[in-house]
Amino acid sequence: MSSVPPVLPSSTPATIAQALSLPPRVRKILGVFFGRVSLDLSERIGQMLVESEQQLFKLAERARSNEKQAEQFANLHGLRKSRADLLPMFLAGLEGEFAAIRLPRAAPAKDAHERIEYQTMTLVEDAEMDQDIVLREIARRHDARARTPLYLMGQRFGVLAGSPAFDAAQLPVGPQTLCKVLRASVAAAFKIDLDSQLLLYKAFDQKALADYAGWMEILNTLLAQQGVLPGLVYAPQRARSDEGSRRPGIGGPHPSEGAPRPMTDWYGHSSPSAWSAFGQQAMASAVAAPVSGHADAAQAIAGIGKAGAEQAGSDASSFATLQQLLQGRRAAMSPGSTGPASTGPAGQAGARPSGAAVASFATGTHATGTPLPTHDVLSTLRSLQAAAVPVNPGQPRRTMQDVQKAMLEQVREQHGPQAALVQQDADTFELLGLLYNEIEREVQRDAPAADLLVRLQVPVAQAALHDREFFLRPQHPARELLNSVAESGAAWLGEDEADPQLLQKLHHAVERVVTDYNGDDEVFESVNNDVQAHFRAMARKAEVTERRHVEAARGKDRLEIAKQRAAETIDTALQGHVPPKFVQALLNQAWADVLTLTQLRNGQDSEEWREQVELTQRIATVTGGDSEAEGATLSDGELTPKIEAALSQVGYHPDEAAAIARRLSSAEDDETTSRTELTARLKARARLGEQVEIPKKKHIERTPREQECHDYLRTLPFGTWFEFVKNQQGDVTRQRLSWYSPVTDHALFVNQRGQRIGEQSMDSLARLMALEQVHVVTQDKGRLIDRAWRATISALRSFTSAPAAGQGANA
Repeated sequence: MSSVPPVLPSSTPATIAQALSLPPRVRKILGVFFGRVSLDLSERIGQMLVESEQQLFKLAERARSNEKQAEQFANLHGLRKSRADLLPMFLAGLEGEFAAIRLPRAAPAKDAHERIEYQTMTLVEDAEMDQDIVLREIARRHDARARTPLYLMGQRFGVLAGSPAFDAAQLPVGPQTLCKVLRASVAAAFKIDLDSQLLLYKAFDQKALADYAGWMEILNTLLAQQGVLPGLVYAPQRARSDEGSRRPGIGGPHPSEGAPRPMTDWYGHSSPSAWSAFGQQAMASAVAAPVSGHADAAQAIAGIGKAGAEQAGSDASSFATLQQLLQGRRAAMSPGSTGPASTGPAGQAGARPSGAAVASFATGTHATGTPLPTHDVLSTLRSLQAAAVPVNPGQPRRTMQDVQKAMLEQVREQHGPQAALVQQDADTFELLGLLYNEIEREVQRDAPAADLLVRLQVPVAQAALHDREFFLRPQHPARELLNSVAESGAAWLGEDEADPQLLQKLHHAVERVVTDYNGDDEVFESVNNDVQAHFRAMARKAEVTERRHVEAARGKDRLEIAKQRAAETIDTALQGHVPPKFVQALLNQAWADVLTLTQLRNGQDSEEWREQVELTQRIATVTGGDSEAEGATLSDGELTPKIEAALSQVGYHPDEAAAIARRLSSAEDDETTSRTELTARLKARARLGEQVEIPKKKHIERTPREQECHDYLRTLPFGTWFEFVKNQQGDVTRQRLSWYSPVTDHALFVNQRGQRIGEQSMDSLARLMALEQVHVVTQDKGRLIDRAWRATISALRSFTSAPAAGQGANA
């Protein structure tokens, strides 16, 4: 969940009609709105209950024992018996949320994280944790899918409540509130076990919240019809382009800047960014200017700038502007030109092809050649598509220039040596070559994806020649598949992160495209749908794996906090008392384990904890030589069995527990067991939580920059991706921040498959960020294809802007 729902006061009105704090018009609007919500939910809750009954009946039929089958039938009977009570309870609880929108609510905690109650330490998840996890995941998923309609709904409810806009957690129809009300209603209506309740929650997700985003759109329309912000629309602010003073994979948004949203999607799930499509409106305005030579091209395109990354559309003239950019590049790279062919990060993409490569791109585009129809080019490419790709050890892989050259050789054998590509087709090949160059920069050279990308060259070239929207439409099927293949071998993946199943899936997908593609984009779309379905399955597995690691990390965190509390309790008790060194060692080891376990099992507010604190104080008093001090309530005879019983609960052998108890309950040395023998026994046994000890680091004051980074990191949501620099060459690896503790500052990182790969403190992460050794992966830089396209456009723009600036200076 994005945040904890505010706590309502105890005097919450039960119905909208009883909400006297609401103006009459607001009550009327809420009445109409709640009527529609009740009608929709009545049908959806009914479907949910039917689905739950069917699932319980199937489980009962498949039970492996009579006892288990009897339990399932008992749950089914309990569900059927009280199913009529659920809907009224649910709607009553929901109406109470509506009626209380203007009541003051308790302020959330200062940090954005849910308060963690450390009560018990168990080897398995308890009932509360299971329900929390399931409902939190349901709410989080629908919150993410319906972000825009929920934002609009929050604005409208802010108007109805006469307050700032509601966030998703405050909305009465928000997924968090619906899950909270459902949980309370199920607990009150049914007497069924935990597994059956979880099954009911799953049915609620599948049936009651089916097409939740669409339902929110309908409810937004209803409020608009009632006169609540009828003209409200949401236009997300596009992140402006970073002109690239930072190297890819090293830089990142400055914490104090208005940084783009961090990427939290799983592998292959990041959404196309603003840079996915080149800005059509800006390019259309540039096309209106006459172009003659690279200087005029630079002037015509100078206005594109950052606006080129902010607009997206389908204007056909956009490809004409890309052609103008290519014309400026050719002019800048011609002999005698002083263009930025070898300077700056942006120029790297343009500088990569040699002069011969540039000439090969331009071959056959002069007016003196015989224009070759596009369908002849496509026909030749189809014959090349079926041919095997030559692989020579030690030789570079085939490039898009090689594809164009092979195609022209075949065409000229049939149509004569003067056959040449029309300008649009030649420009298409040149753009694809530049795009492929940038993709190859971010793909490991020895990765299987590199060979798959080569196999896709001919089909992708055909797709781009068929439809120039390949360069302009981020969701183009060929472009999506190209991104999926490239990301499977991305440079930020570790050596142990290769997924054989994914590679096999991508191999079959590419072979299917090579075999079946004949100009029909449905082949790309069908193949990409299969790949994306595999990605979704991978994401679900990764989430399950990640959740296990998070729960384990939370358990370690609870243990560490309990150990800190135990140490503080012992230190407090020893103030003013100086027991013998050996007794202090027993307190800090054996008795500290007792306090830690008591804290974990019962919590700090329990009677058991207070008793152990009192025993600790008594031990310090007795062993410190103050047995007759005021406040002593236990004699030595009463103290010894209590200490022995407590040590037995931690797992000490009765003989060891008795020996330690005698030492801790008397100021005199115990002659029964020698110190040497007892010390040897204590060293031989493992302490509570010793195997998950979190190393303590000496605190070093942070610099202002490091503090700024630390504050920024604590605002990031769980699931944010980071890129860590691995070496001096700037190679990076991506890791996902799954969870961190606001108490211990401990952070957990997993890889693309949800596997734990590292743990460190937020403090060390902030220091690395201050040194630019780690940075946040943002949505605008999440997808590899977007980064490559962005670098391509930036490189092309650099060739047209620099000459114009030079001419202006000379003038």
